[in-house]
Amino acid sequence: MTTTPPEPALRVGGVHRSYGRHHVLRGVDLELPAGRLAGVVGENGAGKSTLLNILAGRLSPDAGTVHCPGRLGYCPQQTVLNPAFTVDQHLRFFQVAYDLPDLKRAHALLEVLNFTGYRRHRVAALSGGTRQKLNLTLALMHDPPLLLLDEPYQGFDWDTYQRFWDLAAELRDRGRSILVVSHIAFDTARFDRLWHLEAGRLVEGAGASAAPAPTPAVPR
Repeated sequence: MTTTPPEPALRVGGVHRSYGRHHVLRGVDLELPAGRLAGVVGENGAGKSTLLNILAGRLSPDAGTVHCPGRLGYCPQQTVLNPAFTVDQHLRFFQVAYDLPDLKRAHALLEVLNFTGYRRHRVAALSGGTRQKLNLTLALMHDPPLLLLDEPYQGFDWDTYQRFWDLAAELRDRGRSILVVSHIAFDTARFDRLWHLEAGRLVEGAGASAAPAPTPAVPR
């Protein structure tokens, strides 16, 4: 009896994108199976955010295809938050947007990321790292099979940085696929697959030799 392999959570073929005469992506190919934690690294200006915007459906490629058969969660580098809303108001807004029956998953994520005590705080009063915790929670609260994360741990203190990787590993073990985009390859041994974005194309690299972990941010 032949078993059909599961469909990849994400398949990208021959993606090109230019801004005028500046060719940013020159034929990107990528396949991300279910239950994998993968990374894309590259220098600033290499086209990482452009690629992620295309994968998330926020930007159209000039050529090529992107196939994502299921729901996705997208955490951009810049937080998509309203400074006048509280944390709880954001959760309620996204509960309606995602058509979720309750906020149990969101509240569990607040516990994991250690900011339950900020639920009634307005975003304008939060530190950059705490805003990023909310940004990440909003991307994960509907438990999508594919997660696209752009510098998701930016501004995190050391404890939250570790909590993030524990959460990513737990999601991967439950069959979720996670693509983390970063400008520096920190903790590369954590990735099942790692690509470098160079000259507009993805080059697969090893994830076994971890670079030193970043200096943790000062908690605020």
